[in-house]
Amino acid sequence: MTNLVQPIRARGIRKSYGSLEVLKGVDLDLAKGEVLCILGPSGSGKSTLLRCLNHLERPDGGMVEFEGCPVGYRLKGDRFHELPEREIQKQRKSMGMVFQRFNLFPHLTARENIMEAPRRVLKVSQAEASARAERLMAQVGLADKLDVYPGALSGGQQQRVAIARALAMDPSVMLFDEPTSALDPELVGEVLDVMRMLADSHAMSMIVVTHEIGFARSVADRVIFMDGGVIVEEGPPDEILVHPQHERTQAFLRRILD
Repeated sequence: MTNLVQPIRARGIRKSYGSLEVLKGVDLDLAKGEVLCILGPSGSGKSTLLRCLNHLERPDGGMVEFEGCPVGYRLKGDRFHELPEREIQKQRKSMGMVFQRFNLFPHLTARENIMEAPRRVLKVSQAEASARAERLMAQVGLADKLDVYPGALSGGQQQRVAIARALAMDPSVMLFDEPTSALDPELVGEVLDVMRMLADSHAMSMIVVTHEIGFARSVADRVIFMDGGVIVEEGPPDEILVHPQHERTQAFLRRILD
């Protein structure tokens, strides 16, 4: 499989916090244009896995490759050496990430939040960054909120600004870490609608850690169920969500859907 087809390839990812082993040798592949949803109970390791993919968490074992290059490391001779943070940040430019919490700068308007990284990291002009912010705010349905501060926006609106901010870096992969979990139930739909729009465009690959079963079933190309730091089961949405084979998957879905 070529790197164009497989932007992310992870093998044997392990991560522990003290005596707690959170990831126990996880393998994961993401194809170009694929939407992958990761489900599982709290503490299953799914968010930690997502953060290992872009080296926000340093794996204790295994290797992640992004477009054929090791993430967080450089091979010198026959040994891998960890890159300085500045070099890791360059790798992350093409991997946008949206967190549970919006993490917007409260002292900046929505426009300014979106402009910040393109101006500082990509060195685009003020005019180009502003035009990019206007286009992306329209794309997420917030064209009239460009010059509003985060404190005056609802949680759903703030999360949509956070998505626009990630998109402003023109990533080839988007990582979503339970992006609706901090929202009031009535605000979840507006964020999922934006994510559906991104998925339907097939413009980028996406990995979504979520508890939104309906979203996973309607949007995902593939679903992974994690528990206890391992991938228990994976496959097409109808196979995993409608006809799961493993009893742990079955028990999880019963709890979520009942």
